[in-house]
Amino acid sequence: MTIRILAALILMLGILSSFLVRAPATRGQGVAGSKLSAPASVGIFENHHDVGTVLHPGSIQFDDTNRTYTVSGSGNNMWAREDDFQFAWKKMSGDVSLAADISILGQGGNPHKKAVLIVRQSLDSDSVYADIALHANGLTALQYRDEKGAVTNDIELNLSEPAPRRLRLDKHGDVFYMSVAKTGENLHFSGAGMHVPIKDPFYIGIGMCSHDKDVVETAVFSNVELTKPAFDASVKPVLYSTLETLSVTSNDRHLIYSAAERFEAPNWSRDGSTLVFNGSGRLWKLPATGGKPEVVDSGFATKVNNDHGFSPDGAQLAISDGSQGDQKSIVYVLPAAGGPPKRITDTGRGPSYWHGWSPDGKTLAFVGERNGDFDIFGIPADGGEEVRLTTAKGLDDGPDYSPDGKCIYFNSERSGTMQIWRMHPDGTNQERVTTDDSNDWFPHPSPDGKWMVFLAYDRDVKGHPENKNVALRLMSLSDNKITTLVKLFGGQGTINVPSWSPDSKQIAYVSYHLVSHESRKN
Repeated sequence: MTIRILAALILMLGILSSFLVRAPATRGQGVAGSKLSAPASVGIFENHHDVGTVLHPGSIQFDDTNRTYTVSGSGNNMWAREDDFQFAWKKMSGDVSLAADISILGQGGNPHKKAVLIVRQSLDSDSVYADIALHANGLTALQYRDEKGAVTNDIELNLSEPAPRRLRLDKHGDVFYMSVAKTGENLHFSGAGMHVPIKDPFYIGIGMCSHDKDVVETAVFSNVELTKPAFDASVKPVLYSTLETLSVTSNDRHLIYSAAERFEAPNWSRDGSTLVFNGSGRLWKLPATGGKPEVVDSGFATKVNNDHGFSPDGAQLAISDGSQGDQKSIVYVLPAAGGPPKRITDTGRGPSYWHGWSPDGKTLAFVGERNGDFDIFGIPADGGEEVRLTTAKGLDDGPDYSPDGKCIYFNSERSGTMQIWRMHPDGTNQERVTTDDSNDWFPHPSPDGKWMVFLAYDRDVKGHPENKNVALRLMSLSDNKITTLVKLFGGQGTINVPSWSPDSKQIAYVSYHLVSHESRKN
């Protein structure tokens, strides 16, 4: 009798032990101190469990016949400094590509519940990561956290577009690309890409977050493909330009327009309805919410460069064009709706590049090369004699007026590195504004006078070349505190000219992407 009881107890302990090993962990799924479930491979993935803190365990079902993954997950969000979601993953290294058709089930729940394709440095809830997040309301975004414990940012596709049918996340080195396909389309690069420093090995997989800690939501991933792409080094990467807008308070990035060509320097119209940029020697305009660009009639001016912008009343455009005479850049003014340009700067004094318009509409500020040196000049908006405002040796560039007209901000290398300076409109009282380890270019005060945005290169970068890792930085003009708005691949063409929205809430700029052949395959 005693032996039978002992045997029964041993059997019960074995069953209980097996259950405890297999039970999914629901809290603290980081590498340190986490309680990972025993290996439970699902399809092509090695394991699955909840990351972060969830109240209701998630699950994954794999249909081997149809090759689909049904992922159910809870979690408060995948945002800010912590992610809570159900994750099926595989540990990998090197370049990878993950694609799937995604459907979020159920009509109710939080409209921001999201299904993701994701690469994470670790299983910690605050890990560095990059993902493509498809939200239930159709919003599709490339999300990223580029430092452990940092705040998540994203690049959002235009909401007016239908939700894509198929998505692909490509990792090429430290750069992540989002490719999309709507019904009837092949996969193509969306224009959204981001540098995120993730080291080998990493975790790649699929996930679901309910965006509501009290419920569990479900998504179906079908036609899942996880591959190790081989990029062809003999094929030149394709340059994509992406016009984006960014909220200076939330740092949310919105993708407005992207194309496999080079375009530059967006301006925001004074009524906030239109964005204007240059490309292929012409000016182009499109709605600030997105759409198809239309050429702006600039008459004979067919070599317009990236120095252009609106008058204070929005009725005129200043451009810099090199199509005439010796083909050096000359400043012109034309109607904002398009029309014949009127020459402002002299054709015989070397290249001139417009950068700022005084708030009273009477004066233009431009950069001119005179006798081998680049300095800042003022000139009447109707034409007339130019007045030299800077005389320091070295390059002075990027003048832009403060909204009250009391000073001109500009960048100068007179201190040894390129820094931001300001002066009175007559050139007096020149003083340094920034003192940092970067090379700072193109200062633009906000219309309300509270902020200044500028472009920052690394200290060892000379000039303002294209295709560099740069940052857009924001200075509070009340206390001179500087924060980094966004890091991107760009430089020349990103934000050469004034591009604040009229309400001072957003800026427009161009990011650039060199996309290798494999990243663009269907």
